[in-house]
Amino acid sequence: MSPAAIISAAPSPAHGTKKSVASSAKAIITPSLILSDNLINSLPPWVKPDLDRLLHVEHSSGSFASRSISLVNLPAGAIFARITNPTPATCAYSSVQASRNLHIELNCDLVYINHSCRPSLVFDMTRWEIRVSPELEGGLKVGDELTFFYPSTEWDMAQPFDCHCKEAECKGVISGAKNMSVEVLSKYWLNAHIEELLKETSAWSC
Repeated sequence: MSPAAIISAAPSPAHGTKKSVASSAKAIITPSLILSDNLINSLPPWVKPDLDRLLHVEHSSGSFASRSISLVNLPAGAIFARITNPTPATCAYSSVQASRNLHIELNCDLVYINHSCRPSLVFDMTRWEIRVSPELEGGLKVGDELTFFYPSTEWDMAQPFDCHCKEAECKGVISGAKNMSVEVLSKYWLNAHIEELLKETSAWSC
């Protein structure tokens, strides 16, 4: 991940009203593969995609200033790309949390997909797929910035930051799902490992 951000301290944990979320257990589209339990903390053998046909990276000067732009039109819920070239990693500003106990480095230009509080994509780490957000009205268009909601994968981020997505629903400091209220998280698609960790907190109930 490459947050267009200014680093700051994480906020104090907040608790909200008990609500349910858009579970990753409910497939947005027919999945090509659901990993078995013994593979959930390993890396599946996908074929490497040609990302040059999917996105363009705009490199800008300054820290965390680069961003990725879509080169394709896709409807909401469609597969944008598969995560095909990851390696296990420690939790870092550039890593993605793939399960409860696994962080990965993407090792490709997908790392330039920034955070937004109104994301164009979702990272489904159960299926190792990146899909167009089911909430993206009109789907993904050529020229749209590619973004996802970091707390949908990240429980406790190594490098919290002040979000500058400029959306009306901007959440301010982003430090992971651990430090966000259930009321806020209930409005977003979340990965299964984030839901599992939330269920273990006193503020969460399905």
